[in-house]
Amino acid sequence: MDAIPYTIETRQDTGLYNAKLGIWLFLASEVMLFGGLFSSYILLRTGALQWPAGSTYLNVPIGAFNTLMLLISNLTVVLAWTALRENNFAKHKKMLGFTILFAAIFLGIKAYEYTMKFEHHHFPSENTFLAVYFTMTGVHALHILGGIIVLGYHFLFGGKMWKAKPQQFTNRLEIVGLYWHFVDLVWVFLFPVLYLF
Repeated sequence: MDAIPYTIETRQDTGLYNAKLGIWLFLASEVMLFGGLFSSYILLRTGALQWPAGSTYLNVPIGAFNTLMLLISNLTVVLAWTALRENNFAKHKKMLGFTILFAAIFLGIKAYEYTMKFEHHHFPSENTFLAVYFTMTGVHALHILGGIIVLGYHFLFGGKMWKAKPQQFTNRLEIVGLYWHFVDLVWVFLFPVLYLF
C-alpha cells in the first residue's frame, strides 16, 4: 500500500486523484497571478496618452515562430502521455524529448529577443510598454524554465518509476501536461496582446 493515498485511484468526494486536484488548485493560483498581470496591462494601456504598437519594438515573425514552438510542444506532451496509456515507454520518451526541445528553442529565442533589445538600448526603464513586455514575458519564461526542469526530470528518471508504478507515473505526466497546457495558453494570449496590438 502506498504511503500517500489516492495517487492512482480517484477520491469519492472529488472524483479526482490527489495530484490532479492539487494541480487544478495550483493552476487557479496561477490564473490569479497572470490575471493580475493582464489587468495591470489593461489599466496601464487604457490610462496611457500614447501606446506604441508592439511591432515598434518586437519582431512579429520571431514571436509567431515562438508561438508555433509552444503549440507543437503542447501536442508532443499529449502524445507522450498517450504513449504511456498505450504502454509504449519508448514513444513516450521520444515525444517528451521533443517537448523539451521545443521548449528550449522557445527559451533560446526569447533570450535572443532580450539580447537584441538590450543591444539596441531598449530597457524596461525606457517606457511603460517595455516594462510591461519584460515583466510579462519574463514571468512567463520562468514558468517555461520550471516546466523544462520538471519535464527533464521525468525524461531522465521516469523509467525507474514507470517500471515500478506505471499508472502513478502516467498520472504524474498528466499533471505535468496540465501545467504545460496552462503555460502554452498564457502565451497564446501574450503573443497577440504584446506583439500584434
